[in-house]
Amino acid sequence: MNYQTFQPNSDLESLVSCYWTLEVPSQSDAQKQRIIPDGTIEMAFILGDDIKRYTSENEFIIQPRAMVLGQTIKPFYIEPTGYVNTFAIRFYPYSFANFISMSINNLANKETPIELLFGEKTAKELKQKIIKATNSSERIEIIEKFLLDKLNEKTTIDNIVKTTIDALLATNGSASISTILKEDLSKRRQLERNFKKQIGVSPKQLGKVIRLQTALKMLLNKKKENLTDIAYQSKYFDQAHFIKDFKEFTGINPKEFLGNENMRLSTLFYK
Repeated sequence: MNYQTFQPNSDLESLVSCYWTLEVPSQSDAQKQRIIPDGTIEMAFILGDDIKRYTSENEFIIQPRAMVLGQTIKPFYIEPTGYVNTFAIRFYPYSFANFISMSINNLANKETPIELLFGEKTAKELKQKIIKATNSSERIEIIEKFLLDKLNEKTTIDNIVKTTIDALLATNGSASISTILKEDLSKRRQLERNFKKQIGVSPKQLGKVIRLQTALKMLLNKKKENLTDIAYQSKYFDQAHFIKDFKEFTGINPKEFLGNENMRLSTLFYK
């Protein structure tokens, strides 16, 4: 399994978290992999064999070859059908709204083919360029030109939404909305409306995902062994609250998470 990340150029570093690639040889005993929400939006190009995404225990769809993965608030399973070769762009939660005209809320909890976002002709040209590229450097150059062309006007990010995102990231998801707005609760309805439009989920839901990320990294990197310590360090009210949120977003409890074969891919991403 070969997973690599690459940083964007300075013109896009406020919008793109990173580019990443994943290559996995074809395996006769390939297993389902549980994917956990991470609070980001991603555009992915499947360059290898098809990948299944399970919609129930036994039913699945084949993921689009070029798609945008919107905000998710529940874990889901994927399973390769052969050789895995993926190139993807990971956007900050607030930033993908700058590249499309439709509401981000319409992308939540599903894969959206890029044709629906950028039009058939543009999407086809982009896919062909990405497929014909011979290495990651070329693909990054292609996608950066595409994204910069989309930003032909000065990038505008809703200040209230961005302030909320920054505060949630700075406090590992624990800041309350009233604290972020400095008690100006008249802004709350506007925040909720704009936030869901640009991010795809509510501020509370994104805060929970960010806080869980902090706990997951501690758990995986063994910075803390005791679940109670992890809970308090991650700003949970108590261990029970931590376990409740953990099960909501991963489908299992923290002790089951470690060493679970279905979690190898998610573990790789979080480490």
